[in-house]
Amino acid sequence: MKTKYNLISLFSGAGGMDLGFKQAGFNITYANDFDIDAVETYKKNIDENIVLGDICKISSKEIPDNPDVVIGGFPCQGFSIANTKRNMDDERNFLYQELLRIIKDKQPKVFVAENVKGLLSMEQGNIIKMIINDFKELGYNVTYKILNAVDYGVPQFRERVIIIGNRYDIKNIYPKPTHTDNTKTQQRLMPQKGLKSYITTKEAIGYLSDVKISYNPIKLNGKTIYNHMASTNVSDKFWTRKHDVDQAEICDYLKSWRNKSDWSTKKLDEHFGYKYTAGHWFRKDNNSGTIPSPEDWWELKKLLKFDNKYDKVVTELEEKEIVFEQSLRITNWNRPSDTITATSPEIHINKKRRLSARECAILQTFPDDFIFTGSLSSMYRQIGNAVPVLLAKKIGACIIKMLDSCV
Repeated sequence: MKTKYNLISLFSGAGGMDLGFKQAGFNITYANDFDIDAVETYKKNIDENIVLGDICKISSKEIPDNPDVVIGGFPCQGFSIANTKRNMDDERNFLYQELLRIIKDKQPKVFVAENVKGLLSMEQGNIIKMIINDFKELGYNVTYKILNAVDYGVPQFRERVIIIGNRYDIKNIYPKPTHTDNTKTQQRLMPQKGLKSYITTKEAIGYLSDVKISYNPIKLNGKTIYNHMASTNVSDKFWTRKHDVDQAEICDYLKSWRNKSDWSTKKLDEHFGYKYTAGHWFRKDNNSGTIPSPEDWWELKKLLKFDNKYDKVVTELEEKEIVFEQSLRITNWNRPSDTITATSPEIHINKKRRLSARECAILQTFPDDFIFTGSLSSMYRQIGNAVPVLLAKKIGACIIKMLDSCV
């Protein structure tokens, strides 16, 4: 039995799938993605063996020979249920053919492909039939199954299609569920033997609720928290000021007090743990200028020592009625999270911000010391596009069992 099997990864992204397989015991000999931030994140946390570039323009000769396994989560935007215009003409739907090309040229013993559940219903099921047939024509025994990450210890409902193929005509192995919903009456009375309860959002990320968001690493109970930065553009959707406020007027006011102090904009950013945010408090441009949140206003007042002139109009808020739409959805605290998406994470239960990049990463089971690079929107995208690390690890363990049986 080999101590480690070699793996090639395509459409690697930030590496959720790859890290899971690495934790399961695989050796990554080659990885590829065309997103520069994702590649930098991958290099920082997983392996240097990742190449930045368009797989369509990369020759098979540039990729190592004799891999035991090829994995790939080919782009899913064209397949996604969220994309109502998905169709056969979307060129992203055919990027799986690049995965097909590498599998054909490199002849791995096993391959694993991942995609969204919407793949199965596209074109009345004809797309998945086409993909399966294409892989079978390469000589692989191919099966697929919908796995819900929540059933495997991930604190998130996330259904994905996992396609496995092998050249040995053996049974493809999928991980067995380890968790279930024990809140249901029937299962409380007759719990499934050996299955743990689903992990709730609160259990996973509750400890970060009162931790101030910051681009800078945060020390918490002897642990360092990275990437605990979040979009705060939801406040005016749920908490609105009771009084009309002129942003330009507030800007002039704050600038005058800042100029009287020893505080530069850069120092203020460093103090608040933001990146460029404080500068927006001193701009009149309505497209980029902002008024500090009540919490930041009170802290700013301590630093700049301004008077009480605008305290009331800036800090008195009233709650608006919440509209439950996709982009305005509040996370559920007492059950697993809904699917983490690549854009507009759910709103935190405190209704003051969206889930932070770190909170999203935790719900995707990335390790605490896994550090994402790029802008906040890029971090959200990298995390939302990833396969939960824990689920990938369990799939990887099944693939090792398959490989071991063929040695």
